[in-house]
Amino acid sequence: MTSQQAVQGRPSGWTTSRWLSAGVGGALVVLVTLGVLGTWLLAHATSVNQRLIDRSAPALLAAVRLDAALVGQEAGVRGFGMTGQAEFLAPYRQGVEEQNRLASELRRLLTADGSRTDTLDDLLGRATSWHRVYADRVVAAPPGAPVAFATARATTGKTAFDALRAASHTLQEQLGAARAEARADLMHVRRLRNWTFGAIAAVILAGAVLAFVGLRRAVSAPLARLASDADRVAAGDFDHPIRTGGPADIQTVARTVDLMRDRLAAALVASEQARSDLDRRAEELRRSNTDLEQFAYVASHDLQEPLRKVTSFCQLLQRRYGGQLDERGDQYIGFIVDGAARMQKLIQDLLAFSRAGRADHPAEDVDLDVVHRRALEGLELAVRESGARLTHDPLPTVAGHPAHLEILLTNLLGNALKFRHPERTPVIHVGAERDGDRWQISVTDNGIGIEAQYSERIFVIFQRLHSREDYPGTGIGLALCKKIIEYHGGTIRLDTDRAVGTCVVFTLPAA
Repeated sequence: MTSQQAVQGRPSGWTTSRWLSAGVGGALVVLVTLGVLGTWLLAHATSVNQRLIDRSAPALLAAVRLDAALVGQEAGVRGFGMTGQAEFLAPYRQGVEEQNRLASELRRLLTADGSRTDTLDDLLGRATSWHRVYADRVVAAPPGAPVAFATARATTGKTAFDALRAASHTLQEQLGAARAEARADLMHVRRLRNWTFGAIAAVILAGAVLAFVGLRRAVSAPLARLASDADRVAAGDFDHPIRTGGPADIQTVARTVDLMRDRLAAALVASEQARSDLDRRAEELRRSNTDLEQFAYVASHDLQEPLRKVTSFCQLLQRRYGGQLDERGDQYIGFIVDGAARMQKLIQDLLAFSRAGRADHPAEDVDLDVVHRRALEGLELAVRESGARLTHDPLPTVAGHPAHLEILLTNLLGNALKFRHPERTPVIHVGAERDGDRWQISVTDNGIGIEAQYSERIFVIFQRLHSREDYPGTGIGLALCKKIIEYHGGTIRLDTDRAVGTCVVFTLPAA
């Protein structure tokens, strides 16, 4: 069935994307409308809540405290008038300060809320009148004896203060009514907000139900069928066809998957053939490497005996007939003896190099302190002749092969002794530093050093930086060290940041 036929076979003629776009668009319109209404209600609720918390409630509280301050003034004036004791004036003065502060705060709150201050002004006017006709004159009297004016004008003072208290109660009733009104507004806005967000939740729930039902019928069933067919193909049944059905876009995916199945089946056949060829070549390479390794070992081992015989007879010839030939004859014999000795040394090094990648037993815990002592015992003569000073950190225990690691340290320490600087005493230090699950070991000297451009070349077999006349050797030592380190799963490098001498750094697995 073609794509056009699949599209015509659907009753609605809409693709999945079109249905989703229409549904999401309608839901978004409703949600945006309800969201705008909800945002407005939230802003309005915030405004009403702020008016209640920041202005109405604080204003009522300030009015109550102002009334208490007025009562405190009256009690202080009355006590002073009756006894003449000055300590009664302390609550009076404190009440006056509270009155002034609370009056300013009330005026600020009422002004910020847009309310009239007539009642507050009336209250303050009556307070001023009470102070003028009674309180100030009583307070102004000298302490020490009852104030005659307070007793004589007590009725006048009481009348003035009663009027003041009535004004205070009127102010509190007015502020209490404003607070109740703000609270009622807040409750109303909260009800509207709850209804609005409930409607939003209902719309979202209805949209989710409709989307679930629609997707299940139009998308989930065809996709489940497609997934079932794809699972069979993934399980190895590449001949099973992928069935098409559902909306046009899902049919397109099904046809694409079926085309992919055909191509994968063809690619699998080719891959199997390629893997078979690769396995065959890998086996041939492994066998070739084994043969080469065995050849190098056998060749170097079997050459030892005839070369030893050649060397022995050359040395015997030199001892017996030395001085009986002319100068050139003695020179030729010397060349033969020297060449045979170098060949013997080269074969020994090749034999060690071929053995470095093999071990007859698994790795074990190796104490590098012990290995270091053994290496120094083998180099004792060179150390004594050079007068070198050797130091080392506490060396760790690592996982490896003792014989290989002794060869490694012997080569590195021997190089440090051999390539010493002619104008200074050799100083060699072996350092150790923990790096996660590995140990980083360094061999540092103050010798002639190695230029950074040769940092890779020195680890290649037979690569020499100096002539044999200057420094003897076969050029295998550092290559052998690299092979041993790589066999132990570590790395070895030259520290090129040193300005004086040489520092070789390698890593070994911790025990």
